[in-house]
Amino acid sequence: MRPTRPGKLPGPLHYAGDPETRGGFRSYLIEFIDWTQAMHYSATTLKNRRIEMGYFIDWCEERSVTTPHEVTRAMLERYRQYIFAYRRKVDDAPLSRQTQSKRLITVRMFFKWMAKSHHLLFNPASEMELPKQENRLPRHVLTVAEIAQVLNAADIDDPSGFGIRDRAMLEALYSTGMRRAELVGLDLNDIDAERGTVLVRLGKGKKDRMVPIGERALAWIARYVQEVRPRYLDDDSDATLFLSKHHERVSAKQMSGIAKKIIDRANLERVQASGPLNSSCHLFRHACATHMLENGADIRFIQALLGHAELTTTEVYTRVAIMKLKEVHEATHPARLQARGAAHGGMARAIGAGVRVALLDALDAEAMGQPD
Repeated sequence: MRPTRPGKLPGPLHYAGDPETRGGFRSYLIEFIDWTQAMHYSATTLKNRRIEMGYFIDWCEERSVTTPHEVTRAMLERYRQYIFAYRRKVDDAPLSRQTQSKRLITVRMFFKWMAKSHHLLFNPASEMELPKQENRLPRHVLTVAEIAQVLNAADIDDPSGFGIRDRAMLEALYSTGMRRAELVGLDLNDIDAERGTVLVRLGKGKKDRMVPIGERALAWIARYVQEVRPRYLDDDSDATLFLSKHHERVSAKQMSGIAKKIIDRANLERVQASGPLNSSCHLFRHACATHMLENGADIRFIQALLGHAELTTTEVYTRVAIMKLKEVHEATHPARLQARGAAHGGMARAIGAGVRVALLDALDAEAMGQPD
């Protein structure tokens, strides 16, 4: 019998666990969430931790385990196996490795906090192992032509003016590589048109960063600010940059809907043939990083632009910048219809002997199954 779906998710004002159970999950979960909030984690992190712990607590209570003190290492291993074997009702598909990890990481952090706070004598989750993560590429990486096709699909003749606003938002996404939440959180004074920069306030990890923005994106933002924004501004002191029809800040969910609608209108055959989009706004972030890398940008500058804490997060774009790889392949690989010129032949001679030896050693190690 396959695992069934856990109980209902805890809402923002509800914590999982029976409040009548003395020493039960509920009181400890409330304290854990309060501690997480005091550590200045984002509201999204707080919400996700409540949800992930809700799944675990539901699983425990179905097995008559009502307090954290009853949880053992063996039980946590069974829960890990349960998460691995679980299948979604919609399509009978397993949870992704990322989702499995999220559910287990929160449980592991909860019990680490329980032991650190002296609620438990030892941490039963200290040796819990997480699923090995897949090193996946972005599913869709739009070409420069496809990006132009999408941007031109915005209805800038819409009498409401929102087509101009939408074009400005998408241009900003593509130019800066910002995340969706960072874009909708912008205020008017975060844009420095003279210097060509944008101040991203409290990005992921609650870090500020300054990023460049191109002239074309600035021109569309200026047009939106001059022609459209005043129509939806109730208070002159409101600094919100991108406003909705309800005179409020555009939400992240609305931004996704706007991007998806325009991408659908662009009728990109290659994207449509490869299946539905999971994250419309992230397409522009992927495209920004990939196109800059293909045009010779140093990956460290792309890391700073995207706001990645670790360079390894940015390195995924080195694996999708296929056009640069193709250019090098055509210039250096000997299997071609026409002979290479003298310039290309010189490229091979320019590789130092030490580099060649290191490369051959790495290939030999890989062939023998050794780590490189």
